[in-house]
Amino acid sequence: MGSNNNAIEQGYVDPNDECKLREKRKKDSKALVIIQQAVHDNVFLRIDVATISKQAWLILQKAFQGDSRVLVVKLQSRDFETLMMKNGESIADFLSRATTIISQMRTYGKTITDQTIVEKVFRSLTPKFDHVVAAIEESKDLSTFTFIELMGSHQAHESRINRSMERNKEKAF
Repeated sequence: MGSNNNAIEQGYVDPNDECKLREKRKKDSKALVIIQQAVHDNVFLRIDVATISKQAWLILQKAFQGDSRVLVVKLQSRDFETLMMKNGESIADFLSRATTIISQMRTYGKTITDQTIVEKVFRSLTPKFDHVVAAIEESKDLSTFTFIELMGSHQAHESRINRSMERNKEKAF
């Protein structure tokens, strides 16, 4: 009658289920060994804590592919690094593109200082703005100069140039 109590307490266990489970564990162990053998020693250190192949695979996936959030930040960082003003593009349009990229980076948790942004914008402008950049660099403390101040300075300069060009057109006629 004692064996009946075990059956009641543990429930009926189909011997085929145990065999299937054992077989799945055996296959998983083989897969884990294959993954561990396939990676470099430095990478192995990351996955040696994994007890099943799925764990090892997820660790590798996050390490080398990154989760979607990391991937988005990497893409946005690349966009920021390759950002350049196009010939004929207005300063307002260029700064708008820069602002969009910066906002997206910050949304995903990337910290980026105003100083980094200002330096990048200075490097990315067309030669037409070299004298403005030089004037700002000489007159402002760039460690405290904000992106907002930079946008204001450049937009004021561009509107001065546009007014000057309009006056020259009026004089020509």
